Amino acid sequence: MQNWILPEHIEDILPPDAHRIEAMRRQVLDLFRGHGYDLVMPPLIEYVESLRSGTGSDMDLRTFKLVDQMSGRLLGLRADITPQVARIDAQLLNRQGVARLCYAGSVLHTLPLGLTRTREPLQIGADIYGHAGIESDIEIQKLMLDALSLLGVKKPHFDLGHVGVFRSIARVSGMDPDLESELFQVLQAKDLPGIAELSSHLDAKVRDALCLLPELYGGVEVLARAKEALSGFSGVPDALAELEAVAVELAGSVSDLSFDLAELRGYHYHSGMVFAVYAENCPNAVALGGRYDEVGRAFGRARPATGFSMDLREVAQILPAARDEDCIFAPHSKDPALLQEIARLRGQGKRVAVELPGHEPEAGRRLAFRGGKWVVE
Repeated sequence: MQNWILPEHIEDILPPDAHRIEAMRRQVLDLFRGHGYDLVMPPLIEYVESLRSGTGSDMDLRTFKLVDQMSGRLLGLRADITPQVARIDAQLLNRQGVARLCYAGSVLHTLPLGLTRTREPLQIGADIYGHAGIESDIEIQKLMLDALSLLGVKKPHFDLGHVGVFRSIARVSGMDPDLESELFQVLQAKDLPGIAELSSHLDAKVRDALCLLPELYGGVEVLARAKEALSGFSGVPDALAELEAVAVELAGSVSDLSFDLAELRGYHYHSGMVFAVYAENCPNAVALGGRYDEVGRAFGRARPATGFSMDLREVAQILPAARDEDCIFAPHSKDPALLQEIARLRGQGKRVAVELPGHEPEAGRRLAFRGGKWVVE
Protein backbone atom coordinates (compact mmCIF):
# COMPACT_ATOMS: atom_id res chain seq x y z
CA MET A 1 0.00 0.00 0.00
CA GLN A 2 1.40 3.37 -0.97
CA ASN A 3 2.06 5.64 1.97
CA TRP A 4 0.35 8.67 0.46
CA ILE A 5 -3.09 7.08 0.08
CA LEU A 6 -5.61 8.45 2.59
CA PRO A 7 -8.48 6.55 4.26
CA GLU A 8 -11.84 6.55 2.49
CA HIS A 9 -13.83 9.78 2.84
CA ILE A 10 -10.76 11.60 4.18
CA GLU A 11 -9.32 14.23 1.83
CA ASP A 12 -6.65 16.90 1.62
CA ILE A 13 -7.77 20.43 0.80
CA LEU A 14 -5.46 21.99 -1.75
CA PRO A 15 -4.96 25.56 -2.98
CA PRO A 16 -6.89 27.62 -3.82
CA ASP A 17 -9.78 25.83 -2.02
CA ALA A 18 -7.94 25.81 1.30
CA HIS A 19 -7.51 29.58 1.19
CA ARG A 20 -11.17 30.10 0.30
CA ILE A 21 -12.44 27.85 3.10
CA GLU A 22 -10.22 29.66 5.60
CA ALA A 23 -11.54 33.00 4.32
CA MET A 24 -15.10 31.68 4.72
CA ARG A 25 -14.34 30.66 8.31
CA ARG A 26 -13.06 34.16 9.13
CA GLN A 27 -16.06 35.82 7.47
CA VAL A 28 -18.59 33.77 9.43
CA LEU A 29 -16.78 34.15 12.76
CA ASP A 30 -16.62 37.92 12.21
CA LEU A 31 -20.38 37.87 11.51
CA PHE A 32 -20.98 35.99 14.76
CA ARG A 33 -18.79 38.41 16.70
CA GLY A 34 -20.72 41.36 15.28
CA HIS A 35 -23.92 39.80 16.65
CA GLY A 36 -22.47 39.45 20.15
CA TYR A 37 -21.35 35.81 20.09
CA ASP A 38 -18.22 34.84 22.05
CA LEU A 39 -15.79 32.38 20.46
CA VAL A 40 -14.86 29.17 22.31
CA MET A 41 -12.33 26.51 21.26
CA PRO A 42 -13.10 23.09 22.77
CA PRO A 43 -10.47 20.33 22.57
CA LEU A 44 -10.41 17.79 19.76
CA ILE A 45 -10.42 14.92 22.28
CA GLU A 46 -12.29 14.33 25.56
CA TYR A 47 -13.39 11.50 27.80
CA VAL A 48 -15.98 9.65 25.79
CA GLU A 49 -18.66 9.95 28.51
CA SER A 50 -18.59 13.72 28.11
CA LEU A 51 -18.82 13.64 24.31
CA ARG A 52 -21.85 11.37 24.20
CA SER A 53 -23.72 12.86 27.16
CA GLY A 54 -27.28 13.75 26.26
CA THR A 55 -26.83 12.99 22.55
CA GLY A 56 -28.16 9.45 22.20
CA SER A 57 -26.71 6.29 20.70
CA ASP A 58 -26.33 7.70 17.18
CA MET A 59 -23.60 10.10 18.33
CA ASP A 60 -21.87 7.30 20.24
CA LEU A 61 -21.69 5.20 17.07
CA ARG A 62 -20.22 8.13 15.13
CA THR A 63 -17.38 8.68 17.64
CA PHE A 64 -13.87 7.27 17.20
CA LYS A 65 -12.58 5.90 20.52
CA LEU A 66 -9.14 5.14 21.94
CA VAL A 67 -7.55 4.48 25.32
CA ASP A 68 -5.76 7.31 27.13
CA GLN A 69 -2.18 6.17 27.86
CA MET A 70 -2.03 8.50 30.89
CA SER A 71 -5.25 7.63 32.71
CA GLY A 72 -6.34 4.33 31.16
CA ARG A 73 -9.77 5.82 30.47
CA LEU A 74 -11.63 5.72 27.17
CA LEU A 75 -11.26 8.87 25.05
CA GLY A 76 -13.28 10.01 22.06
CA LEU A 77 -12.46 12.18 19.04
CA ARG A 78 -15.32 14.65 18.85
CA ALA A 79 -17.99 13.93 16.25
CA ASP A 80 -19.91 17.13 17.08
CA ILE A 81 -18.79 20.31 18.82
CA THR A 82 -22.22 21.32 20.16
CA PRO A 83 -22.15 19.01 23.25
CA GLN A 84 -18.72 20.43 24.10
CA VAL A 85 -20.07 23.97 23.96
CA ALA A 86 -23.00 22.92 26.18
CA ARG A 87 -20.45 21.58 28.69
CA ILE A 88 -18.52 24.86 28.60
CA ASP A 89 -21.69 26.86 29.20
CA ALA A 90 -22.84 24.59 32.02
CA GLN A 91 -19.58 24.07 33.88
CA LEU A 92 -16.93 26.63 32.95
CA LEU A 93 -18.70 29.89 32.14
CA ASN A 94 -21.54 29.30 34.61
CA ARG A 95 -23.39 32.43 33.48
CA GLN A 96 -26.85 32.98 34.93
CA GLY A 97 -28.26 35.01 32.04
CA VAL A 98 -28.15 34.56 28.29
CA ALA A 99 -24.89 33.30 26.79
CA ARG A 100 -24.16 33.54 23.06
CA LEU A 101 -21.31 31.25 22.00
CA CYS A 102 -19.78 30.28 18.65
CA TYR A 103 -17.09 27.89 17.47
CA ALA A 104 -15.24 26.52 14.44
CA GLY A 105 -13.17 23.34 14.13
CA SER A 106 -12.82 19.91 12.58
CA VAL A 107 -14.84 16.93 13.77
CA LEU A 108 -14.36 13.27 12.88
CA HIS A 109 -16.97 10.63 12.03
CA THR A 110 -16.49 6.87 12.08
CA LEU A 111 -18.69 6.61 8.99
CA PRO A 112 -19.69 9.28 6.45
CA LEU A 113 -23.24 10.62 6.72
CA GLY A 114 -23.65 10.14 2.96
CA LEU A 115 -21.91 8.59 -0.04
CA THR A 116 -20.41 11.90 -1.15
CA ARG A 117 -19.62 13.33 2.28
CA THR A 118 -16.35 13.63 4.16
CA ARG A 119 -15.67 11.97 7.50
CA GLU A 120 -13.83 15.13 8.61
CA PRO A 121 -16.29 18.04 8.39
CA LEU A 122 -15.14 21.56 9.27
CA GLN A 123 -17.98 22.45 11.63
CA ILE A 124 -18.85 26.05 12.38
CA GLY A 125 -21.85 27.17 14.38
CA ALA A 126 -23.48 29.36 17.00
CA ASP A 127 -25.64 28.69 20.05
CA ILE A 128 -27.77 30.65 22.54
CA TYR A 129 -28.05 29.40 26.13
CA GLY A 130 -30.37 30.56 28.90
CA HIS A 131 -33.43 31.62 26.88
CA ALA A 132 -36.42 29.33 26.34
CA GLY A 133 -38.55 31.61 24.17
CA ILE A 134 -39.20 31.51 20.46
CA GLU A 135 -37.21 34.74 20.08
CA SER A 136 -33.87 32.94 20.51
CA ASP A 137 -34.84 30.30 17.93
CA ILE A 138 -35.68 33.05 15.45
CA GLU A 139 -32.43 34.90 16.17
CA ILE A 140 -30.42 31.73 15.50
CA GLN A 141 -32.33 30.98 12.30
CA LYS A 142 -31.83 34.50 10.94
CA LEU A 143 -28.14 34.36 11.85
CA MET A 144 -27.83 31.08 9.94
CA LEU A 145 -29.48 32.60 6.87
CA ASP A 146 -27.22 35.68 7.12
CA ALA A 147 -24.14 33.44 7.28
CA LEU A 148 -25.19 31.46 4.20
CA SER A 149 -25.99 34.66 2.31
CA LEU A 150 -22.59 36.09 3.26
CA LEU A 151 -20.89 33.00 1.84
CA GLY A 152 -22.81 33.30 -1.43
CA VAL A 153 -25.43 30.55 -1.07
CA LYS A 154 -28.31 31.50 -3.38
CA LYS A 155 -32.02 30.66 -3.12
CA PRO A 156 -31.96 28.68 0.14
CA HIS A 157 -34.84 26.34 0.92
CA PHE A 158 -35.78 26.46 4.62
CA ASP A 159 -37.29 23.32 6.15
CA LEU A 160 -38.93 23.36 9.62
CA GLY A 161 -40.04 20.56 11.92
CA HIS A 162 -40.75 20.00 15.60
CA VAL A 163 -39.89 16.84 17.56
CA GLY A 164 -42.55 17.84 20.10
CA VAL A 165 -45.28 16.64 17.72
CA PHE A 166 -44.07 13.04 17.65
CA ARG A 167 -43.17 13.10 21.35
CA SER A 168 -46.67 14.23 22.26
CA ILE A 169 -48.19 11.36 20.28
CA ALA A 170 -45.75 8.86 21.79
CA ARG A 171 -46.46 10.12 25.30
CA VAL A 172 -50.23 9.66 24.91
CA SER A 173 -49.76 6.12 23.60
CA GLY A 174 -47.52 5.09 26.48
CA MET A 175 -45.28 3.14 24.07
CA ASP A 176 -42.03 1.68 25.40
CA PRO A 177 -38.65 3.23 24.42
CA ASP A 178 -37.76 0.40 22.02
CA LEU A 179 -40.95 0.86 19.99
CA GLU A 180 -40.48 4.63 20.05
CA SER A 181 -36.97 4.18 18.63
CA GLU A 182 -38.23 1.85 15.88
CA LEU A 183 -40.99 4.27 14.94
CA PHE A 184 -38.43 7.05 14.82
CA GLN A 185 -36.47 5.10 12.19
CA VAL A 186 -39.44 4.38 9.93
CA LEU A 187 -40.78 7.93 10.25
CA GLN A 188 -37.43 9.29 9.12
CA ALA A 189 -37.68 7.05 6.06
CA LYS A 190 -41.37 8.00 5.59
CA ASP A 191 -42.05 4.28 5.43
CA LEU A 192 -45.86 4.16 5.64
CA PRO A 193 -46.18 0.34 5.61
CA GLY A 194 -43.55 0.15 8.35
CA ILE A 195 -45.35 2.74 10.46
CA ALA A 196 -48.66 0.91 10.04
CA GLU A 197 -47.09 -2.42 11.03
CA LEU A 198 -45.30 -1.09 14.11
CA SER A 199 -48.36 0.84 15.33
CA SER A 200 -50.94 -1.86 14.54
CA HIS A 201 -51.45 -2.76 18.21
CA LEU A 202 -51.75 0.84 19.40
CA ASP A 203 -54.93 2.84 19.94
CA ALA A 204 -56.59 3.77 16.64
CA LYS A 205 -56.26 7.49 17.37
CA VAL A 206 -52.49 7.14 17.90
CA ARG A 207 -52.07 4.85 14.90
CA ASP A 208 -53.90 7.26 12.59
CA ALA A 209 -51.83 10.19 13.88
CA LEU A 210 -48.54 8.35 13.30
CA CYS A 211 -49.56 7.32 9.78
CA LEU A 212 -50.54 10.92 9.01
CA LEU A 213 -47.20 12.48 10.03
CA PRO A 214 -45.28 11.60 6.80
CA GLU A 215 -48.04 13.30 4.80
CA LEU A 216 -47.75 16.53 6.78
CA TYR A 217 -45.14 18.04 4.50
CA GLY A 218 -45.46 21.22 2.47
CA GLY A 219 -46.30 24.89 2.89
CA VAL A 220 -48.02 26.72 5.71
CA GLU A 221 -51.28 24.90 4.90
CA VAL A 222 -49.70 21.83 6.54
CA LEU A 223 -50.02 23.50 9.94
CA ALA A 224 -53.73 24.07 9.51
CA ARG A 225 -54.22 20.43 8.57
CA ALA A 226 -52.14 19.29 11.56
CA LYS A 227 -54.14 21.53 13.91
CA GLU A 228 -57.35 19.87 12.83
CA ALA A 229 -56.07 16.29 12.84
CA LEU A 230 -53.81 16.35 15.93
CA SER A 231 -55.59 18.76 18.25
CA GLY A 232 -56.39 15.97 20.70
CA PHE A 233 -52.75 15.43 21.63
CA SER A 234 -51.48 17.60 24.47
CA GLY A 235 -48.40 19.56 23.45
CA VAL A 236 -49.06 19.49 19.71
CA PRO A 237 -50.90 22.87 19.60
CA ASP A 238 -47.96 24.58 21.32
CA ALA A 239 -45.48 23.05 18.87
CA LEU A 240 -47.58 24.13 15.89
CA ALA A 241 -47.91 27.65 17.34
CA GLU A 242 -44.10 27.91 17.50
CA LEU A 243 -43.81 26.86 13.86
CA GLU A 244 -46.43 29.42 12.85
CA ALA A 245 -44.58 32.18 14.71
CA VAL A 246 -41.33 31.33 12.90
CA ALA A 247 -43.10 31.29 9.53
CA VAL A 248 -44.33 34.84 10.14
CA GLU A 249 -40.91 36.08 11.28
CA LEU A 250 -38.99 34.52 8.40
CA ALA A 251 -41.44 35.56 5.70
CA GLY A 252 -39.18 38.42 4.58
CA SER A 253 -35.90 36.52 5.00
CA VAL A 254 -36.51 33.35 2.98
CA SER A 255 -38.58 32.85 -0.14
CA ASP A 256 -38.90 29.06 0.03
CA LEU A 257 -40.22 27.78 3.38
CA SER A 258 -41.73 24.36 4.07
CA PHE A 259 -42.75 22.23 7.04
CA ASP A 260 -42.08 18.55 7.68
CA LEU A 261 -43.74 17.14 10.81
CA ALA A 262 -42.11 13.74 10.31
CA GLU A 263 -38.63 15.28 10.38
CA LEU A 264 -37.08 13.85 13.56
CA ARG A 265 -33.40 14.39 12.77
CA GLY A 266 -31.49 14.37 16.01
CA TYR A 267 -34.57 13.14 17.88
CA HIS A 268 -32.55 11.91 20.87
CA TYR A 269 -30.63 15.19 20.85
CA HIS A 270 -33.19 17.89 20.17
CA SER A 271 -36.11 18.84 22.40
CA GLY A 272 -38.20 21.18 20.24
CA MET A 273 -38.03 22.90 16.88
CA VAL A 274 -35.58 21.55 14.29
CA PHE A 275 -34.65 23.19 11.02
CA ALA A 276 -32.47 22.72 7.96
CA VAL A 277 -31.46 24.74 4.92
CA TYR A 278 -31.01 23.19 1.48
CA ALA A 279 -29.40 24.78 -1.56
CA GLU A 280 -29.22 24.15 -5.29
CA ASN A 281 -26.80 21.45 -6.48
CA CYS A 282 -26.52 19.87 -3.03
CA PRO A 283 -28.49 16.76 -1.97
CA ASN A 284 -27.68 17.30 1.70
CA ALA A 285 -28.67 20.08 4.08
CA VAL A 286 -26.04 22.84 4.05
CA ALA A 287 -26.95 23.95 7.58
CA LEU A 288 -28.80 22.26 10.44
CA GLY A 289 -30.08 23.36 13.81
CA GLY A 290 -32.67 23.16 16.52
CA ARG A 291 -33.49 23.41 20.20
CA TYR A 292 -31.72 21.06 22.61
CA ASP A 293 -32.68 22.05 26.16
CA GLU A 294 -31.75 18.72 27.76
CA VAL A 295 -28.08 18.30 26.77
CA GLY A 296 -26.74 20.51 29.58
CA ARG A 297 -28.46 18.31 32.19
CA ALA A 298 -25.72 15.70 31.74
CA PHE A 299 -23.20 18.32 32.89
CA GLY A 300 -25.15 19.24 36.02
CA ARG A 301 -26.96 22.36 34.77
CA ALA A 302 -29.83 22.06 32.32
CA ARG A 303 -30.19 25.27 30.33
CA PRO A 304 -32.51 26.21 27.48
CA ALA A 305 -30.42 26.04 24.33
CA THR A 306 -30.81 26.52 20.60
CA GLY A 307 -28.25 26.68 17.82
CA PHE A 308 -27.12 25.70 14.35
CA SER A 309 -24.04 24.41 12.57
CA MET A 310 -22.77 23.79 9.07
CA ASP A 311 -19.82 22.14 7.33
CA LEU A 312 -17.73 24.77 5.55
CA ARG A 313 -16.13 22.12 3.34
CA GLU A 314 -19.54 21.07 2.02
CA VAL A 315 -20.73 24.67 1.56
CA ALA A 316 -17.57 25.44 -0.44
CA GLN A 317 -18.35 22.58 -2.84
CA ILE A 318 -21.62 24.14 -4.00
CA LEU A 319 -20.12 27.58 -4.61
CA PRO A 320 -18.43 28.59 -7.89
CA ALA A 321 -14.94 27.18 -8.33
CA ALA A 322 -12.30 28.97 -6.31
CA ARG A 323 -9.80 31.15 -8.15
CA ASP A 324 -6.92 32.54 -6.16
CA GLU A 325 -5.50 35.96 -6.95
CA ASP A 326 -2.38 35.80 -9.13
CA CYS A 327 0.86 36.18 -7.22
CA ILE A 328 3.22 39.05 -8.02
CA PHE A 329 6.89 38.00 -8.19
CA ALA A 330 9.71 40.27 -7.11
CA PRO A 331 13.45 39.85 -7.74
CA HIS A 332 15.68 38.95 -4.82
CA SER A 333 17.21 42.31 -3.89
CA LYS A 334 17.97 44.47 -0.85
CA ASP A 335 17.00 47.65 -2.68
CA PRO A 336 15.12 49.76 -0.05
CA ALA A 337 12.74 51.07 -2.70
CA LEU A 338 11.86 47.54 -3.78
CA LEU A 339 11.36 46.37 -0.19
CA GLN A 340 9.13 49.38 0.47
CA GLU A 341 7.00 48.64 -2.62
CA ILE A 342 6.66 44.97 -1.62
CA ALA A 343 5.48 46.03 1.85
CA ARG A 344 3.01 48.50 0.33
CA LEU A 345 1.48 45.89 -1.99
CA ARG A 346 1.21 43.33 0.80
CA GLY A 347 -0.45 45.95 2.97
CA GLN A 348 -3.12 46.26 0.26
CA GLY A 349 -3.76 42.52 0.48
CA LYS A 350 -1.77 41.63 -2.63
CA ARG A 351 0.22 38.41 -2.86
CA VAL A 352 3.90 39.15 -3.40
CA ALA A 353 6.57 36.43 -3.41
CA VAL A 354 10.29 37.16 -3.55
CA GLU A 355 12.12 34.86 -5.95
CA LEU A 356 14.92 32.84 -4.47
CA PRO A 357 18.41 32.96 -6.01
CA GLY A 358 19.44 30.20 -8.39
CA HIS A 359 16.05 29.63 -9.99
CA GLU A 360 14.51 30.72 -13.27
CA PRO A 361 12.12 33.72 -13.01
CA GLU A 362 8.53 32.72 -12.36
CA ALA A 363 5.88 33.28 -15.03
CA GLY A 364 3.25 35.88 -14.21
CA ARG A 365 3.11 39.47 -13.03
CA ARG A 366 6.41 40.87 -11.85
CA LEU A 367 7.85 43.87 -10.10
CA ALA A 368 10.23 45.59 -12.50
CA PHE A 369 12.30 48.78 -12.24
CA ARG A 370 10.94 51.19 -14.85
CA GLY A 371 11.40 54.98 -15.09
CA GLY A 372 13.19 55.22 -11.75
CA LYS A 373 10.60 53.25 -9.72
CA TRP A 374 9.34 49.72 -9.12
CA VAL A 375 6.08 48.88 -10.95
CA VAL A 376 3.99 45.77 -11.54
CA GLU A 377 3.97 44.60 -15.15
